[in-house]
Amino acid sequence: MPSKDPNKPSKLKVYSDEFKRSAVQLVTEQKYSIAAAARAVGVSEPSLRQWLSRHGGESGETSPGATLEELREENKRLKRALKRAELEREILKKATAFFAQESQ
Repeated sequence: MPSKDPNKPSKLKVYSDEFKRSAVQLVTEQKYSIAAAARAVGVSEPSLRQWLSRHGGESGETSPGATLEELREENKRLKRALKRAELEREILKKATAFFAQESQ
């Protein structure tokens, strides 16, 4: 196994607290899903989940003993998040196709 060169920079990314708070706000205030927020800011879902647990927990997730009304609200929230993600994906697909044609 090759030894690590102390003069070579580490590939581990370090994010500022402000960046982490902004990513958390996408979930807690802007109602992004964790997956969509992670993609939007370019981090892994586990990293964002860890930041959420440190900065106020995961907003919008129901507990195992949730009432029927809470489950219905969560279902509505998830449907809105899915619709938003699908729209974002379509926009990105169109943009990718446009830029691919422009580069030829």
